[in-house]
Amino acid sequence: MHPLAQAAATLLGDTVTQAEPLQGGDLSDVLRMDLASGRTVIAKGGPAPETEADMLRAIAATGATAPAVLAADARVLVLESLPDTGRLSPRAWADLAGQLHLLHSSTGQRYGWDTDYALGRVPVHNTWQDNWPDFWANQRLLPELPHLPIRLAGNIAAVTEDLAEWLPLHPPASLLHGDLWAGNVLADGSSITGLIDPACYFGHAEVDLAMLSLFGSPPREFWERYGALTPGWPRRQAIYQLWPAIVHLRLFGAGYEALVSRLLSRITDDTS
Repeated sequence: MHPLAQAAATLLGDTVTQAEPLQGGDLSDVLRMDLASGRTVIAKGGPAPETEADMLRAIAATGATAPAVLAADARVLVLESLPDTGRLSPRAWADLAGQLHLLHSSTGQRYGWDTDYALGRVPVHNTWQDNWPDFWANQRLLPELPHLPIRLAGNIAAVTEDLAEWLPLHPPASLLHGDLWAGNVLADGSSITGLIDPACYFGHAEVDLAMLSLFGSPPREFWERYGALTPGWPRRQAIYQLWPAIVHLRLFGAGYEALVSRLLSRITDDTS
């Protein structure tokens, strides 16, 4: 039996009758398990299952949808199994915009989170900061410089010097999903059934929108429901996409260097 399945079964006090890996577990093992009690659950490993459990509970507390946490310890997170068709219909995209309104309406006093986290082997620094440009510089971009080619590192360091000009100083500190791409959104028909695999912290709501647009473009239905963004969005979008692009470069290799370079060009383009 897979060690993750055994750990989850022990935590639940149940017996596994069948376990199968789920696609999409690039950074953590994920299993769907049938139990002797008749339940079907999801078991997930990861860098910090108990921290992820707290993040999912925080999302659910806003009224946004997330899988219920059934159990968690330092080894495994056990979640309810939610329906998912594997694709987002136009109406589901509109529902996602409504879910994000709920999530982003929950705000804190500062920018950050109570604990650091990780995306695979890449640390996610969440030390509290009192203004937003400082957070994005000190907790997102600058920690990555020692891990990057010298040319990219120098260009990113130069970008951080202008963040106070390009980013709002004190936007509402919204609760963010933190790793929002279509693969982390479960949907069934016209409805979102769950936001999964979070890397939560409090920050500018546009971070989630930028991440959602990094490897695809939400359709018109999403933007009509979410609403218009303030001037300067194209540059802010590129600034907020820069960090996840760097994370992909670190995790998956040099094929992502071109993406990082393109984003740097967009950021420094005077017409942005």
